[in-house]
Amino acid sequence: MFTTDLAVLKMKKINLTICLIVTVFTLFGQSRLPTDKPVKIDVLLSDKISIRAISIDKNILFYAADANRFGFINIKTFKKTEFKINADTLKLEFRSIAQTKNHIFILSVGNPALLYKIDKKTMTPKLVYKEENQKVFYDSMQFQDDKNGMAMGDPTENCLSVIITKDGGETWQKQSCSNLPNTIDGEAAFAASNTNLVIRNKKAWMVSGGKQARIFCSDDFGQTWQNYNTPLVQGSTMTGIFSADFYDEKNGIIVGGDYEKPNQNFGNKAVTSDGGKTWKLVAENSGFGYASCVQYIPDSAAKGIVSVGATGVFISYNSGNNWTQISDDKTLFVVKFIDNKSFIAAGKNKIVRFSNL
Repeated sequence: MFTTDLAVLKMKKINLTICLIVTVFTLFGQSRLPTDKPVKIDVLLSDKISIRAISIDKNILFYAADANRFGFINIKTFKKTEFKINADTLKLEFRSIAQTKNHIFILSVGNPALLYKIDKKTMTPKLVYKEENQKVFYDSMQFQDDKNGMAMGDPTENCLSVIITKDGGETWQKQSCSNLPNTIDGEAAFAASNTNLVIRNKKAWMVSGGKQARIFCSDDFGQTWQNYNTPLVQGSTMTGIFSADFYDEKNGIIVGGDYEKPNQNFGNKAVTSDGGKTWKLVAENSGFGYASCVQYIPDSAAKGIVSVGATGVFISYNSGNNWTQISDDKTLFVVKFIDNKSFIAAGKNKIVRFSNL
């Protein structure tokens, strides 16, 4: 009798353990918020402005915008300080921003391309690179460290445009197409959120769209490149990859879709676990539609992801397999994380903070 009771007790413990395992697997296998509290949204800026490039340094949010403007906001006090670049009659739109310890850098789209180095203390801009070409259009800029930076843009010849600095942004050199893979007619990039270029240590990734949606990978900070096809929708002018992020050197995600069909929710998000060589579509016919920006949640083991775009703000806790909408705001273009519980999103006429993730 005792032996039977003991066996039954062991069986109950085993069943309980199995139930707990199944419960935990279910919770983390679905896209759900890990807290019962609702996501908190604070408006940091409300103004007539378009912002597609932001960068965070502790409690300071730097932004690049349209109408020759750039500036910063104190995330804690919401105080805004804004500046304008005096460029004669040129109407500049800055869609790329990057930073080092002491400087921020902003880069305009269109012809001429103007890249400014700005002292964080004085906010004094200095023009450090200028490129004149009817086809010039830079999309994204990032720094590896305080010395080495890179920006990428549409082809002016038969390859994507790449400029590199090795002296902290004081001088920039455009890379020869002999060192880059050829693009095809109609292949370019989108200046949607300053996230066409991702840098992790010496590894760099660039993404394209239009007639072809590819990823370009470098293991040596732009000296040599390889390119790989992706399964995202492509073939027409406004299709392809609009944004990419890599959690580490292996795990990455790309999003985009068809800008002209914003609700189309297939062929618009894919993940890689081998550094970009192969890609797998996720959340087909579910989740969000066209997306302009995607970012991994810090310290989430490549599980947590946030995306913004034409169908709102979405979050995933299982590497993009399932998504939950946390805001129906369709006017946010770019995202940057403050920490693993909060992020900043900016776009048309606003900058907002999402917290309590």
